Amino acid sequence: MFCYQCQETAGCTGCTKFGVCGKSPDLARMQDLLVYVTKGLCAVTTRLRQQGQSVSAEVNHYITINLFTTITNANFDNEIFYRRVAESLRIKDELLKKVENADTLPEAALWSAARRDEMDEKSYQVGILTTKDEDIRSLRELIIYGLKGLAAYMKHANELNYDSEEICAFMQKALAATLDDSLTVNDLIALTMETGKFGVDGMALLDAANTGTYGNPEVTRVNIGVRNRPGILVSGHDLRDLEQLLEQTQGTGVDVYTHSEMLPAHYYPAFKKYDNFVGNYGNAWWKQKEEFEAFRGPILMTTNCVVPPAASYKSRLFTTGAAGVAGCVHIDRDENGHKDFSQIIELAKTCEPPTELEQGEIIGGFAHNQVLALADKIVEAVKTGAIRKFFVMAGCDGRQKARNYYTDFAKALPKDTVILTAGCAKYKYNKLDLGDIGGIPRVLDAGQCNDSYSLALIALKLKEVFELQDINDLPIAFNIAWYEQKAVIVLLALLYLGVKNIHLGPTLPAFLSPNVAKVLVENFGIAGIGTVEDDIKLFLE
Repeated sequence: MFCYQCQETAGCTGCTKFGVCGKSPDLARMQDLLVYVTKGLCAVTTRLRQQGQSVSAEVNHYITINLFTTITNANFDNEIFYRRVAESLRIKDELLKKVENADTLPEAALWSAARRDEMDEKSYQVGILTTKDEDIRSLRELIIYGLKGLAAYMKHANELNYDSEEICAFMQKALAATLDDSLTVNDLIALTMETGKFGVDGMALLDAANTGTYGNPEVTRVNIGVRNRPGILVSGHDLRDLEQLLEQTQGTGVDVYTHSEMLPAHYYPAFKKYDNFVGNYGNAWWKQKEEFEAFRGPILMTTNCVVPPAASYKSRLFTTGAAGVAGCVHIDRDENGHKDFSQIIELAKTCEPPTELEQGEIIGGFAHNQVLALADKIVEAVKTGAIRKFFVMAGCDGRQKARNYYTDFAKALPKDTVILTAGCAKYKYNKLDLGDIGGIPRVLDAGQCNDSYSLALIALKLKEVFELQDINDLPIAFNIAWYEQKAVIVLLALLYLGVKNIHLGPTLPAFLSPNVAKVLVENFGIAGIGTVEDDIKLFLE
């Protein structure tokens, strides 16, 4: 195997024996094969569009889920990948009949297999390292990882019946382009920036889906203690799954708690009507082994950020959507999009209440609509010097001790600075008592990782208010932690919007070749992190 799509990849070079995330070599090669087959399918759909033919929403959505399923920590069930490869080949072969001059398509579009042994044989031939040129490989993977992140956001929007043929067509065209050996480094750099543009569009679509369905997030205090009733813990990112679970738990005596990236669900007005939606339990995804053990009730994983479970609670772990773990019950939707969570609810009734980990509250809900409502107050604070600078500390959390840098950085920031955050990176500092500035909390949590869009909108609005020509003239610094592919699309979106001098840590991506990294440094000022003291001094110069 060879995989280097996440920040924790072995030695910051690549996992070659077993994934740090927990995936086996067999799972890794089947993920490689699914990506390869999906590229071939996308070559077919792209050619069909060029011929003036349409591609169905069902095919678009299938491609989206294929990409999402291969995101780090989403799915650890080999069986799922065999099935998705087989179905992708079936869809592709059917569409191929409509293609003119099909023999001019790339090999991935023409290859097919009917048996698993044929799939196994091919899976060893289509890994990342089959692209020999290091810079071409780096840019192809950068684009692919951005598309995986974009697929995650599109999937959540699709769940709420929001869609975009334009975005789907681009995703498929871009993925197919990674098969094109005629594309130069400059061609792929241009495609990378275009991926960032559609990343902005995808996050805007999901923002419209979430706020259009559940209302604009509001400033909310979220309980982090527990009640003396059985509970179900919901992790991941999919708000529609949470909504269906809350509807089905009404009157059952079972409470529902959020975990990790599901925390921001509490900020949406539509969820506040459920009296059994009681709080957030635990911290970021990587602590789930001890926290899921302590919860004592069933856990529903709605998306990625799954850690392969310990045997002691594996029977209580359920998956749905793109998530999957071999040996755990997976809940699919019916033909009407409904998911039956009765098995989880009945199990919860037999379980003890959660073990309390902590007490108190955390505050959040500072998405763009809420922050812009405070715009006059914020602008006045900046003009009077009460707020010297904003620090965007969005992104991901993770296991490495080096990530304690972000806790130390937040603690060391001067009292006249404000942190803008989104994603699970906030768990490094969202429970610290950092105070406020004139009633404005010093940590403004916009929500999930996809809500980095809110942070971009806030920056663009402030640029307008201060009548600046360049977003980089704002008193805003970007010190972002990354882990997986959704952070990649957020980064590309920020670059497309013209944001420069982003610091990215705790390490730069292993998939950036020296030459590609040099391009990002020279053109966008991308940098890694140093010491807390040196970085704060640099940011405040």
